[in-house]
Amino acid sequence: MHTSPPDTSDSAAAKPAELPRKRLKPGERRVQILQTLASMLEQPGAERVTTAALAARLEVSEAALYRHFASKAQMFEGLIEFIETSIFSLLNQIAERETDGLAQAQRIVAVLLQFGERNPGMARVMVGDALVYENERLVARMNQFFDKVESSLRQALRTAAEASGSSTPTVEAQAQASVLVSFIIGRLQRYARSGFKRLPTEQLDAAMRMLA
Repeated sequence: MHTSPPDTSDSAAAKPAELPRKRLKPGERRVQILQTLASMLEQPGAERVTTAALAARLEVSEAALYRHFASKAQMFEGLIEFIETSIFSLLNQIAERETDGLAQAQRIVAVLLQFGERNPGMARVMVGDALVYENERLVARMNQFFDKVESSLRQALRTAAEASGSSTPTVEAQAQASVLVSFIIGRLQRYARSGFKRLPTEQLDAAMRMLA
């Protein structure tokens, strides 16, 4: 049987055979889209991620994105859901394992700042920098997130105030919780706006001794 000799031309050598692209399942593609969006938000100076840029990074069409998400706002909601699930599961663990109220509050602050430090793109979502040009309900949802964090801090700090014999534990806890949430947001904002150079956890122990 006659067979043709292999093509050894330069053009053939310059074009290696393309491997077939793995077809992702719908759930896997959704995760890939969110991971790519988060990674694009990690680029210092990135103001707004467009669906066109996101599709180009993924090497798919914009229409392909909308088969998995109804809108770009829904993509950001996916990131916010990841933040909420990750943080609140950790806060529940802290509440279960740590009985000292002050230590509980300090751990809550550390968890928020460590999460932002390890996930720079998420930090930009948390402080709203990545949401400036997006749907207003996303900003409202992140505000609710920090309201819940403040509530957790308030509960822990009330326990600490009661244990120390404070005559106004509720008032004291409210004031301290408000200050700590402002500290968390401020540290994360500085991190995002410094191009992720100023780490939110720097000198954290010293700062916590002053704040709580």
